[in-house]
Amino acid sequence: MASQQTIGEDKRVRNNLVLKRISTIFKLEPHKLIDVFQLAEVSIKESQLEGWLKNENDPEYQPCLDIDLAGFLNGFINDARGKKEGKAAKVEHTLSNNMILRKLNIALDLQAEDVLDIFESVELTLSKHELSAFFRKPGHKHYRACEEQTLIRYLKALELKFGE
Repeated sequence: MASQQTIGEDKRVRNNLVLKRISTIFKLEPHKLIDVFQLAEVSIKESQLEGWLKNENDPEYQPCLDIDLAGFLNGFINDARGKKEGKAAKVEHTLSNNMILRKLNIALDLQAEDVLDIFESVELTLSKHELSAFFRKPGHKHYRACEEQTLIRYLKALELKFGE
């Protein structure tokens, strides 16, 4: 049972890291982050956001749950590409590294070649087939789970491409 808690805690740390990195790379101030959440019809309090952006060892640190990060990423897509007519996209309760990678690519309107080039910038060479395996449904025979280190390297590559 303890290992399941550890995995859950790691995901929350991952979620906080993704939120912090995206806000840093794209220079999203707290008020803008709150607006991004609202674009996905998710309301958050400023105190929640502040807790999510704190360092893990800060006593005011708060873990960012999958549903929170999913709401942010959906809003990030809406902010970058424009909100579609109709009902807001469903905010997922669980979020895998593959889903995070997919949502970031949608928001940034990246094609496979762009993503491969971005990975290449951090010396991670993938074939088109390896990349497409990240975007397949779990259970598909060619599905491949996106490892934590791969996601972290991708965030670093996004920083190189879009940051200063």
